[in-house]
Formats: sequence, C-alpha cells, structure tokens
Amino acid sequence: MTAIPSRATPPAPVAGTDPRFEPNLARRKLAGTLFLGLAVFAIGIALLVLVLLLFDVLTRGLPYLDWDFITGVPSRRPANAGIMPAILGSLYIGVITAVITFPVGVAAAVYLEEYAPRSRVTRLLRTNMSNLAGVPSIIYGVFGLALFVRALSLGYTLISGALTLSLLILPVVIIASMEAIRAVPDSQREGALALGATRWQMVRTAVIPAAAPGIMTGIILSMARAIGETAPLILVGAVTFVTYPPNPFDGGYTVLPIQIFQWASRPQEAFQAIAAAAIIVLLVLLLILNALALLVRARLSRHLQW
Repeated sequence: MTAIPSRATPPAPVAGTDPRFEPNLARRKLAGTLFLGLAVFAIGIALLVLVLLLFDVLTRGLPYLDWDFITGVPSRRPANAGIMPAILGSLYIGVITAVITFPVGVAAAVYLEEYAPRSRVTRLLRTNMSNLAGVPSIIYGVFGLALFVRALSLGYTLISGALTLSLLILPVVIIASMEAIRAVPDSQREGALALGATRWQMVRTAVIPAAAPGIMTGIILSMARAIGETAPLILVGAVTFVTYPPNPFDGGYTVLPIQIFQWASRPQEAFQAIAAAAIIVLLVLLLILNALALLVRARLSRHLQW
C-alpha cells in the first residue's frame, strides 16, 4: 500500500528572516539613527549657547556683584549704582500678580472642566483661551493702559502693572490648570460621589489635590514669564530711574528687567558690566521662586501619595 504524502501546511516565514523585509528594516534603522543624531545635535547647540551666555554674564557681572550693589540705588556713576528699588519692585509686582491671578485662574479652570456644560460656547471659550496665551505682551500693555490707567483711573502705579501682568499670564494658568484637572482619573470623582460627597466636596477633596502638581507647574511657568516681562510695564508706568522704594498706590516704580534694559542700552562698558550683575540677581531670584514652587509641588505630591 502506497503511503500518501503529508499535506501539512508549511510554517509561515518569519518577517525578520524574509529577505524582502531587510531593505525596509535597514532604512528605518538608518532613519531612526539619523533623527536621534539630529536631536542630540540640536540639544547640544542649545546647551552650548546657554553655557556661553551664562559664562559671559558671570565673567562680566561677578566683579560688580556685592552687597552695596544689591542694597544701593541707581546712579549715573556705575561704581555707585545699585538695584534695591528694582528688586523690591519685582517682588511687589510678583506677589500682587500671584495673589490676583492664581485664585481666578484655578477657579476658572475648575468651572470649565467640572461645572460648565459641554456646549459650543464652552468650546469657544477654550479656543479663545488658547489664542490669548499666544498674544504678544505689548498688546496686553496697550489694553492695561486703556483699562486700568485711564478707564479705571488707577494711574501709572504698581497696581496697574500687576493687573496688566495678571491678564498676561491668566490664560497660561487657566490652560495648565485645565490640563491638570482633566488628567485626574474619573474613578476618583466617582469614588467621592459614591461616598455621598457633593460636587463641590468632590472637587475640593479629590480633584484639586490630585491636580495640584500640574497646577503648580503652570504657576511656575507663568510667574517666570511675568517677572521677566518689560514691554507691558513700560506702557503702564514703569520707569528706568527710581531711587526710592516703590509704593503700590503711587507712581514711580521699576523692575529688574527694565533696569537691566536701561543699563544695557548705554554704550559705556561699566554700565554693560553692572547690567550683567543685575542679570545674575534676576536669575537667582527666578531660581529661588522656582525652587519654592517645586518644593510646594513635591510636598503636595508626597501628601497625595500618602
């Protein structure tokens, strides 16, 4: 009796061993390697430029950075110039801007994410909020001049400058807070509601604590932008030469970026050097504020984990 040959189906070829796949695989690997090299090169160029700028600022500004420079007042003689009024102006305007902006921004984000209905109006508000975040700062300066200085008769005061900066960074705070609230899992909301919590209790005890690290990230970014702004403040009363501590309700104040711009625009080498020293102070101030915000974020994250 003749044996019938087996008609079992042969195993399918493995994609990695099929010669038809080898050219495409090699090309994809080459493209990935080239992209990785370009990305590393771009990061290297950016870091190199940053290091060179910091080196130039430090070498020119450190010899002029002393306690007399920090506690002194501006002067037409570089050897006697100081930045205390500018430091106080930056701190005052930063604190007032934070007190005005962050409660309003977080409350608006909570309303848009947790209470507002999903309608065309809500979508329009979110779209406009994203557009406002990209508006040039000088536009906010013109708006602040028309609204706070003239319409509300607040004058060229530090309060007008703080309100203008609040409008400038408010879209950033709202957008970052909305993204942080949206990232909270729905299970936390459902769990709070299942335990009998009202909507406000659910938002206050479950959503906001979970979203706090992301909200703090938005606050860090917005405050860094506010403290470094110059153009809006020039339009609402900031001046370049102030020799007395600022008064929030009286005219005549300055901030560090404006003082730096005023010294850097002069042709004398000594003024260029004290401008570099003021840049160092501004960088240290930003690092301190960011470190405090990061510390608060870390504590909130650790408390959430417990």
